[in-house]
Amino acid sequence: MPIRVQNDLPIKEVLEQENIFVMDEYRAAHQEIRPISIGLLNLMPLKEDTELQILRSLSNTPLQTDVTFVRVSNHVSKNTSTSHIYKFYEPFEAIKRQKFDGFIITGAPVEQMPFEEVDYWEELKEIMDWTVTNVTSTLHLCWGAQAGIYYHYGIDKVPLPEKKFGIFPHHVKNRRIPLVRGFDDVFYAPHSRHTEVPQALLEQDGRMMILADSEEAGVFLCMAKEGRQIFVMGHPEYDRMTLDSEYKRDLGKGLDIRMPVNYYPENNPENRPNLIWRSHANNLYSNWLNYYVYQVTPYDLYGTPDFS
Repeated sequence: MPIRVQNDLPIKEVLEQENIFVMDEYRAAHQEIRPISIGLLNLMPLKEDTELQILRSLSNTPLQTDVTFVRVSNHVSKNTSTSHIYKFYEPFEAIKRQKFDGFIITGAPVEQMPFEEVDYWEELKEIMDWTVTNVTSTLHLCWGAQAGIYYHYGIDKVPLPEKKFGIFPHHVKNRRIPLVRGFDDVFYAPHSRHTEVPQALLEQDGRMMILADSEEAGVFLCMAKEGRQIFVMGHPEYDRMTLDSEYKRDLGKGLDIRMPVNYYPENNPENRPNLIWRSHANNLYSNWLNYYVYQVTPYDLYGTPDFS
């Protein structure tokens, strides 16, 4: 899939080195097709790492994809330069009158706080409400999934006894749903979180369909409104070394952190982790783009007044 990015986006060179087809703004402007328009609300602290991970995940279909990076106004990032954010990210106020084929809300390192205490919670509520009428399908990741379920359905997250940290096996529960088409019966995905949305509460509520879960990690994937809202509880987009960086960062801070499970060969942090989740991560994003965005979005986004 050609990914359209700004000409001077720093990760553009990395994507090109990985043989991912990246199309600059000039070439995209001369294509006589309508690209799929995807908004990415990036709430992760290391913005450029997440940009690379998400764009890599979106690059596996023949569709041309135009990605707009979006930021909240009520929060100052401490881990990414202000110049990068103001150069490559649009404030929500600047894009709220637009419509998008798809929208992604990432995780954020605030999961141990009540939602109402997060400094951008009011703006995030506005964004999530806006997606109902301006986006064909919204993909929520990790804390973004917990926030979406809490806002749209009133089901709160609960703290875990210890951090759910590592690579966990998951089971497909409903193979007939296109979002998990091509998945193996058992597949692996990374988790890195201190809280969860209890599976029993989701099942009792009944408004969301659980598509994949884990005996160890709980619900991994569920959706509502026939795919208009999709919730991913883990981090399938993570790179090979992301959990390693998180583990060694927390060790360096003197935190009580367990080694990520099922991650290092022979449980030795000096060994290079095996990448055993990438193919299913790519499949998940490809299925989302194909079945829940491309095949259902109107050709003229602005000719359709309401997505609800």
